[in-house]
Amino acid sequence: MEDPPDWIAEFTVSPAEFASHLDAVVACGRTAVTAGALARHLAHGAPLPPRPVVLTFDDGFADLAGPTAEALAARGLPATAYLTTGALVPGRPCLLPPAPMMTLDRAPRLEEYGMEVGGHTVTHPQLDTLAPGALRRELRDSKAELEDVLGHEVAHLAYPHGYNSPAVRRAAAAAGYASAVAVRHALSSGSDEVYRVARLIVRRTHTTADVERWMEGRGARTAPYPDSPATIGWRVYRRGRALVKGPEFAG
Repeated sequence: MEDPPDWIAEFTVSPAEFASHLDAVVACGRTAVTAGALARHLAHGAPLPPRPVVLTFDDGFADLAGPTAEALAARGLPATAYLTTGALVPGRPCLLPPAPMMTLDRAPRLEEYGMEVGGHTVTHPQLDTLAPGALRRELRDSKAELEDVLGHEVAHLAYPHGYNSPAVRRAAAAAGYASAVAVRHALSSGSDEVYRVARLIVRRTHTTADVERWMEGRGARTAPYPDSPATIGWRVYRRGRALVKGPEFAG
């Protein structure tokens, strides 16, 4: 977006910068694959092409089923879109702040462009602060809604803002997801965890040179690695806050 809402601006790039990022991915000689392909490799050893890269897009903003998908398809780059179902049906309650969003009935359009569709919960909460019943509903209801509109299984999940825990990862598996991606702002690897796949966050301050470094396997640590004491402490604090305030937006 050229002029995004303030709350999401940090995690957007301009259309021209986005095109430059994609061109850098193509020029580096990497082969784009879906998150599902990576998950099958991590879980079962399914082969991947040399120098694979996974491109993912969260939430379902309005540009996704139009200019974004078109830019990817024009370069022959498959990708995975993780959709927050509650934000894609006008009038439904959702923790995601207001922004231009695609509608849920456009999800099949993403597949026409060669994108894989995954779940991203119903309301975009901090999953690791939810009670077990609420956690199950967020995971299962979004999966069922996407499967209804697409007409096939939805097997892959992204945790909102990457927030997860051992209990959340177990719940993702129990809900029928075959993989889940976190954030971690790290490079993934062939030994990464299938229910906590590391991703890099693209912020507005990242340049094409940053993308080029990532494509070379530089500029970030490599997963898997254990949670830091700071991450664990932040989770405990957020859980206590959720007990007082209720579910909060993950962002």
